[in-house]
Amino acid sequence: MFSWRKTKLQAVSIHQCRLSSLFRGVLVDAIGVSGTQSQASSQHGLASKTVLPIARNHSVLLFKLRTSARFDVWSIDRAEAFSTISGSILLQARDPAKLNEEIQIAVDQHRCDEAWRLFEQHMQMEGFPRKSVVNNVLVCFAESLDSSWLQKGYTLVEQAFEESKQNLLEKEPLLYLSLALAKSGMAVPASTILRKLVETEEYPHVSAWSAVLAHMSLAGSGSYLSAELVLEIGYLFHNNRVDPRKKSNAPLLAMKPNTLALNIALAGCLLFGTTRKAEELLDMIPKIGVKADANLLVIMAHIYERNGRREELRKLQRHIDEACNLNDSQFWQFYNCLLMCHLKFGDLESASKMVLEMLRRGKVARNSLGAAILGFDTADDDRLNLRKGSEVEESDNKETRTFSTHSMIPYEEFFRDRKFLKLEAEAKDVLGALLAKLHVQVELITTERGVLQPTEEIYVKLAKAFLESGKMKELAEFLLKAEHEDSPVSSDESMLVNVINACISLGMLDQAHDLLDEMRMAGVRTGASVYSSLLKAYCKTNRTREVTSLLRDAQKAGIQFDSSCYEALIQSQVIQNDTHGALNVFKEMKEAKIPRGGNQQFEKLLKGCEGNAEAGLMSKLLREIREGQSLDAGVHDWNNVIHFFSKKGLMQDAEKALKRMRSLGHSPNAQTFHSMVTGYAAIGSKYTEVTELWGEMKSIAAATSSMRFDQELLDAVLYTFVRGGFFSRANEVVEMMEKGNMFVDKYKYRMLFLKYHKTAYKGKAPKVQSESQLRKREAGLIFKKWLGLS
Repeated sequence: MFSWRKTKLQAVSIHQCRLSSLFRGVLVDAIGVSGTQSQASSQHGLASKTVLPIARNHSVLLFKLRTSARFDVWSIDRAEAFSTISGSILLQARDPAKLNEEIQIAVDQHRCDEAWRLFEQHMQMEGFPRKSVVNNVLVCFAESLDSSWLQKGYTLVEQAFEESKQNLLEKEPLLYLSLALAKSGMAVPASTILRKLVETEEYPHVSAWSAVLAHMSLAGSGSYLSAELVLEIGYLFHNNRVDPRKKSNAPLLAMKPNTLALNIALAGCLLFGTTRKAEELLDMIPKIGVKADANLLVIMAHIYERNGRREELRKLQRHIDEACNLNDSQFWQFYNCLLMCHLKFGDLESASKMVLEMLRRGKVARNSLGAAILGFDTADDDRLNLRKGSEVEESDNKETRTFSTHSMIPYEEFFRDRKFLKLEAEAKDVLGALLAKLHVQVELITTERGVLQPTEEIYVKLAKAFLESGKMKELAEFLLKAEHEDSPVSSDESMLVNVINACISLGMLDQAHDLLDEMRMAGVRTGASVYSSLLKAYCKTNRTREVTSLLRDAQKAGIQFDSSCYEALIQSQVIQNDTHGALNVFKEMKEAKIPRGGNQQFEKLLKGCEGNAEAGLMSKLLREIREGQSLDAGVHDWNNVIHFFSKKGLMQDAEKALKRMRSLGHSPNAQTFHSMVTGYAAIGSKYTEVTELWGEMKSIAAATSSMRFDQELLDAVLYTFVRGGFFSRANEVVEMMEKGNMFVDKYKYRMLFLKYHKTAYKGKAPKVQSESQLRKREAGLIFKKWLGLS
């Protein structure tokens, strides 16, 4: 209840004198002052009752600005600007305690609009209501899962922190609001609330913030923020810096990231392609002492494969082979990653050996009822433990996921569950959904009766790699061995014939002829269709010498060409003005009594592939060669070298490796520069070197398509420039990221700016400054404005 003593009124009058003339004029109009001293004194009581709450709490305008869309009170006519305020002032002569009760009743009845209207009135009268009411309003908004109410709730939280009234906010309602925001796809405010809780040492339990993390990770920007959060929270626990023996550290230790939180963040990074950020999380694991489970082992394999860390995959293989709790899906995901990595590095020998070993084991399993668990022990090759998986998949993989983004657990249950077991179960469900999406991406390996088997995709990728490297003999040997180990088919339907047909259709006639020779020398007979299609292709391109050679090979193999081949030969001779040769071919055709009509098998096959009538091996190979990107294995090798030196802080060696990489003709890519930039950032004070790299990146990106700026690279560059105060360059990076619709974690950069440049660019500019100083100041102010700190 207000006190209306004379001293209070004098204080109000003094405060009024300090207000701007604009605001003073409006207040006088609102009170109804007539201009005479006697009328003013007669209405003195009404003036005190209406003006006092506003004078005592100057946060009313701030509240209205923050909760109204695009409300700029200073940009409109002053009479209009304060007419609403003057009207509302007359309504404020109410009992605040009564208003608190009314707000609570509206909250209990889940009438968010009424609660908000009353809350606004209280903010105009007294500022924030009492603590319990504020928190109940936040809970009411969170339970609604309505984006507009959630935004208003978050706005209240922001204002409370800005006015240093965070003591009004309790941890549980804030966590509940953060979860609701995450479920509604509002990852930035959800993560900001978690960060504020950590800053104020109201440490959230790991099971609670893991659930928030899980729902954030279902979207691209949210997954990136999830990784940042785990890195920030995990940093507090590096190298056992928190003593577990102290009871006072118990709340902090309860927040420590666990395997579930890491799995969620890593799976989100994998699904949305930020695998270098994921590798930062992997580097943190030994520093905070988190134990790996089966899911984490498989996720690590995916990350190493995406980033081309073949040696790390080989080290991981021992743990995979020894793990006893991996199911079939996890097991074949790992070997899919290993196989993909062999292909990335151009190690076709290791890849083909893996495929042949799978086929051998599969053949044994098919022929022997007792071969349920198979192992193999090779001395020099990659050890592939092909074993029978469990008969039944884990129950969480078989059952349908039950988590929902459209409903909230009631707050009473949330509050009573002190260990957040329900939220932990929900986080596990979301993780299961994320891992299921990863499982869908496995395309090179499948299982039959618990034994790993290659899919058609691996034959396509291997065939393409062999063809690109010119290893025709090795390709033929591999495919013939694969045919021998796999189920036998007719020669015209074999994988090798499919590859030859694909080569012919792509105009790779020399490669097709070489493969045909390898088949013939291996004693494998094939039908006339392959020879016919190759002969026609040679005739079409007027390659007389190759036609003669192929005719000789066909005669040795006992192949009889059809009339269409003879017609193609005759037409080729006529085009070359060799009438005598054309007559000889026609005479030979008549003597052989070849019927007209010919064999149209290849033409039908080719039309089927072009129309995608059936996604067979040939059509997949055609698509892979036409659309797939050629891999430069040397780039992966040098990237690993540079990454190793950068991780160890040996930047001079990394620079030498980069120079050598360029001299050998390998073009650095985003991964190369990311390793260099993060290496310099770890050392510190290497901002000039990063600036030089930035210039090189832009020139390479302008000249070639091999260099593509991605979110992770630009984020690493931006961090370094902001840390060093290079704001002109930082503005360039921000512009590029916004142009590419990339997510930027403004909160992180706001904290970084306040940490290292808090006092910079404050006050008036110096009267005397050089042009470079002026440009630097302008760039700093632009960046500061972008952060929302100006």
